[in-house]
Amino acid sequence: MDHPAIGRTRAISDLIDPWREAALHAALDLAGPPPGAGDALPSFHHWIYFLEAAPGRALGRDGHPATGGFIPDLGLPRRMWAGGRLEFHRPLPIGAGAERRTTIENITRKSGRSGPLAFVTLRHEISGAHGLAITEWQDLVYRDDADPAAPAPTSAPAPAGESRARAVALGPVALFRYSALTFNGHRIHYDREYARDVEGYPGLVVHGPLIAQLLLALAEEHHGPPARFRFRARAPGFDFEEITLCAVDVPAGARLWAKGADGRLLMEAETSAAPARQRSA
Repeated sequence: MDHPAIGRTRAISDLIDPWREAALHAALDLAGPPPGAGDALPSFHHWIYFLEAAPGRALGRDGHPATGGFIPDLGLPRRMWAGGRLEFHRPLPIGAGAERRTTIENITRKSGRSGPLAFVTLRHEISGAHGLAITEWQDLVYRDDADPAAPAPTSAPAPAGESRARAVALGPVALFRYSALTFNGHRIHYDREYARDVEGYPGLVVHGPLIAQLLLALAEEHHGPPARFRFRARAPGFDFEEITLCAVDVPAGARLWAKGADGRLLMEAETSAAPARQRSA
């Protein structure tokens, strides 16, 4: 039976503020000057806009807005970001207004090795003055607290054969700056004791969207902005290790992955090449 929250919708309007874009450009340590007012917002940089400013009293123990509001309470305390898919239709101009309309597209329950799981798929439709610019699907998973007596999960090894690779160190300062720009209060990214003692991680967890954003930037250096981008988290990365971003060209775009210092697969992704598209709105 479908969950009654499926189909629930809300909208957030925002200004594509040039300062926030410049701050993200600096936080990601991107080369060259940042784009400014009138330029097209780079792919995936919409993540620092359309933010939910929930008051402290509305937060859960993990620092995220508590479930039971727009996203229903599914009875599972741990939230994990699993991945997503994006379609880029037209650019968003920096300095102009835009709207994001979010719909709960699906809620499903499953049983995994670690216990019950709930999967929530959100569909975001982001529009500017000239119409729909981005469609994004986000996949979230909710689960029980970690069992401290359970063995550590095993991770798959990353593939080989990359044609381009870049090592990045995403320590506590980088994680804090990205959390601040995305207004992400999830404590696994900045509260080491909480990450270790409550959620069972060995260190601060690198944001999945941050890894995805860096993978997409690596692909765009050779292929330009894509028409589609798909990515899936496979294992968490941590602040104490070097993460390697990998890419290999394929006929339709690029196949991408990120690996940890021990060679485990953290994320896999792919881009599909865009037809020639308008660079400014």
